Amino acid sequence: MSTTRPCSPGDRGPESGGSSGMSAAAADAPPERGQVRTLRLDGESGVVPLARDFARQALYAWGWLPAATADRRAVAEDVLLVVSELVTNACLHAEGPDEMRIACDNKVIRVEVSDRGSGHPSPRTPHRAGRPGGHGMFIVQRLCLDWGVVRRDGVAGKTVWAELGVPA
Repeated sequence: MSTTRPCSPGDRGPESGGSSGMSAAAADAPPERGQVRTLRLDGESGVVPLARDFARQALYAWGWLPAATADRRAVAEDVLLVVSELVTNACLHAEGPDEMRIACDNKVIRVEVSDRGSGHPSPRTPHRAGRPGGHGMFIVQRLCLDWGVVRRDGVAGKTVWAELGVPA
């Protein structure tokens, strides 16, 4: 379901502190909110594989990879696919991504991709499985518990977020 809520129901709200401007090597982990990592992508080349590698490193650091169970392996693979789709959409439709954040707590893994674009992502309707292209947000919608868009106040741009459930 596409929403424009800043956070999903029951979510803890946006992380405090805003953009950190930190590189991939300098990730942060606020102790009271679970694990959070931020990757600056503005001006980088090869951002899709860069973002996937960054997310994979976070999943290893958090003990998701190597996966202890088939359920965790499936969620880890879904996280990497969602990262690819959100970053690719920012490249194709929004002048490229500025930043990606990935967060994990005991209930959800949240992926956020910020860009300067003015468009609003949405799954193509009707979805045509046999045609190339246009499947990104359909995939995100199918894999995630929820997703949405947060507009930036006073400046162009937005953050597209998606949340995947942590298996019990």
